[in-house]
Amino acid sequence: MPQLRKDPITNRWVIVNVEKPAAADSFFSATAAKSSKTCPFCPGNESMTPPEIFSIQKKGAVKSASAWQVRVFPNKFPALRIEESPDKYAFGIYDKIGGFGAHEVIVENPDHQKEIPQLSLEEVQLILRACRERCLDLRKDTRFKYILIFKNYGAAAGASLEHPHSQLIALPVVPSRVLGEIKGALKHFEYTDRCVYCDMLNQERAEQALTVFEDADFTALCPFVSRFPFETWILPKVYEASFDALSDEGIKSLARALKATLAKIQTALKDCSFNWMIHTLPLHGKEFESFHWHMEIIPHLTQVAGFEWGTGFYVNPTPPELAAVTLRNVPVNF
Repeated sequence: MPQLRKDPITNRWVIVNVEKPAAADSFFSATAAKSSKTCPFCPGNESMTPPEIFSIQKKGAVKSASAWQVRVFPNKFPALRIEESPDKYAFGIYDKIGGFGAHEVIVENPDHQKEIPQLSLEEVQLILRACRERCLDLRKDTRFKYILIFKNYGAAAGASLEHPHSQLIALPVVPSRVLGEIKGALKHFEYTDRCVYCDMLNQERAEQALTVFEDADFTALCPFVSRFPFETWILPKVYEASFDALSDEGIKSLARALKATLAKIQTALKDCSFNWMIHTLPLHGKEFESFHWHMEIIPHLTQVAGFEWGTGFYVNPTPPELAAVTLRNVPVNF
């Protein structure tokens, strides 16, 4: 029989098909089409992008415009612009804010074909370090309330360019999806005096039913109330509210967990399209005791349709327990 499962953080309900679950090989995968056009993100084409904001140079290389390992610059077609006004004002019953924000592109490495699973651990660390440094820099601007780091991989996930890259958007408001998590986590904390994410990790540590990857510092798991098939979260085992508070050692550990998890997903799901995003405490948030930063990885294997849009329920054809076993059994090499 199908099951309805309630998310203890957001109170959202999910329908999980435990009677006739869909296995990994039952989904159709689509990734970005190969392009023969000149890539603006490849070394030597730096003039095709806006001037860089931040870069990490290749170790031992002679410093030049093309000797980078990770490169960050403003999005050429930004969703929001830092030149716009952050002022909020009323328009009848509505509220309006100018299109203020920052939208940056993080080119993850110089190789047009190498995604995180194919990179060395040291190269993955540099990507995460660049993300952290950009967060710390943008945090200085008190007009920003939230920073979202995310990646679109494959055409079905919204990627318009093939070269490996992720993005960062700094916002003058906290997104409602993140607010829902914060409020749910705070409610749990006020009732139990514990972090709900830590409770989830502790229960999984005892049951080991949903774990995909685990080491001393991070756990990757398919959440019990997964909205989508093979949805996977990566959480630090030691409580931490903000991603940009990660130490260099924490960056090293996260690189290992992220590389392993994405390699498992890429192998098991035949290089399907996916999104990942980092949910972290708002820049001026006070819920340091209740919110637990984490990464969410969403493979694109099904479509959200009328029932989901109409009810807010999600229908997941693959129980997370089955997804976790499938991913856990995929070997990875470092």
